Amino acid sequence: MASAKRPLSACLSDPGLARENNEDRVLCDPERGIYAVIDGVGGESGGEIAAQTAMEILQARLSRRTTDPSRLIREAIALANKQIWERAQANPALAGMACVLTVAVVDDGQVTVGHVGDSRLYLLKPGQIKKITKDHSPVGAREDTGEISEAEAMAHPRRNEIFRDVGSAPHEPDEEGFIDITRIAFEPDAALLICSDGLSDLVTSQTILGTVEADAGNPKRAAKALIDAANQAGGKDNVSVVLVEGERYAAAVRKARPALTARETPRPAVRGAAAKGGAGRRIFGAFWGIFVSRPAFLLYGAILGAFAFAAFGQSLLGGIIQGPGHPAASSGRVLRVGGEGGTATIAEALGQASPGDTVEVMPGTYREALQLRSGVALVSRVPRGAVLLPPPGSSAPAVSAQSVVDAGVEGFRIAGDAQAPLQVGIRLADSDVGIDGVEITGAQTAAIDMVESDRSEVRYSFIHDNPGGGVLVESNAAPRLIANLIAGNGRTPGAAGRPGVEVRDGARPDLVENRFEGNAAGGVLLPNPERAAEVYSWNTFTGTARADAVRAPAPQPQQQQQQPAPPAKPRRGGRP
Repeated sequence: MASAKRPLSACLSDPGLARENNEDRVLCDPERGIYAVIDGVGGESGGEIAAQTAMEILQARLSRRTTDPSRLIREAIALANKQIWERAQANPALAGMACVLTVAVVDDGQVTVGHVGDSRLYLLKPGQIKKITKDHSPVGAREDTGEISEAEAMAHPRRNEIFRDVGSAPHEPDEEGFIDITRIAFEPDAALLICSDGLSDLVTSQTILGTVEADAGNPKRAAKALIDAANQAGGKDNVSVVLVEGERYAAAVRKARPALTARETPRPAVRGAAAKGGAGRRIFGAFWGIFVSRPAFLLYGAILGAFAFAAFGQSLLGGIIQGPGHPAASSGRVLRVGGEGGTATIAEALGQASPGDTVEVMPGTYREALQLRSGVALVSRVPRGAVLLPPPGSSAPAVSAQSVVDAGVEGFRIAGDAQAPLQVGIRLADSDVGIDGVEITGAQTAAIDMVESDRSEVRYSFIHDNPGGGVLVESNAAPRLIANLIAGNGRTPGAAGRPGVEVRDGARPDLVENRFEGNAAGGVLLPNPERAAEVYSWNTFTGTARADAVRAPAPQPQQQQQQPAPPAKPRRGGRP
């Protein structure tokens, strides 16, 4: 570090109360200003191997300051991604292993943060805590945008699903949608906290702040208190923290909060959900309620009432929080596909499933055309680790839903190959289901086709390089497309280009916070210009002129569309 006086720092990692092994790794190198938390994904030994690989590469590459920190971090994370991926490909026992990580390089009053996944970095000042990183998870993203509260996010039954990781697929250092890089000032009266979701899923940010301030000036003791708080709240996952204090942080805290000169550990205000389900990072089991005083209950009735109710019936609360189009949390069965004791095909498991069940698919390639069932969640245990390919000679969609409700598809990669080209990735008709974190590529007709009175929701998905176009919305469908990356679609040699999203007939989709880039015929094609301004303002269009971002036929002037055949003077004011 260039600073004359190094910040105080400490790190600690604990397996928690529900696990024997620890898939987390921490890195704390104050001499070089390198700090990180890495959380392994993969179950068995895979998660530990992935996390250890990433930690060793980060430490080695970031110790040599050959270029600016942003570039170094990108290259280090990309190299870790490459080595984890190649190691998993070489050893079937490690298939699907990956990790999430947050790394910070502190240098001369600046912090450069590299981030992939749902670990977190907080910036603390006396009486204040601010989350710097954005969660790459469906629930975390909703919390970041304010759609749901921190309490709702912590209690959400899908809290631990992720749509970005390091190691499950090849990536380049500068690839869009892979590594987040953030630079912030690190002032002497501030502190940094990096943590795994084993802490943030169980302990509220305000409790984290109070715990750190109670031990300001002693980061080792504060780190231990944070671990204790997570374990007191259930300890359902590995929990790791790295705490870095500026040289005047403790004095600033004492000045702002003189009552905290002696140690006091706030009781965790919220107790979270159950542990991650290995690589799939699914939540299983019930979460504990909160015990509060009667005045506090009256003050916070709505929120605490939801938690108290959840202690007796998580499935109903999960349905309330998730909203329509997603299967409610359930105490139903988990039917596994692949691996020891699992069915050989996804269709077989779907055939055995009942409403409330989850079909969890191990990493692998599956040549199947699937029909969704109401009330059944279909989940790839490792995000994009389960790949759906069409059966040879089949033109059926990879996934279909006809009049299906309360179902979901999460984390799959859907593609075609030379043996069986993909026509349509997902076809949803008159259904209300949730599509989360899927990748669809290579579709010759459309990646997703939504027809009839469909009301489904597609979120946090990567829809790219489909020659037939991205999403086709027809008939009277009114789905929601939220926070998807829709890129490089509609490019077929010798054919007219297609847009990222094409809306036909009387369809009225909601398009919110999607990013469009490089689609052959622009971002969105609407049947009329009525909603063009709305769609343009609610979404992001990269490298696309305004006129091509959202296109619609120009309004037709009112003229003689119903004129008789013989020549006559055109009427004015007729129907368009």
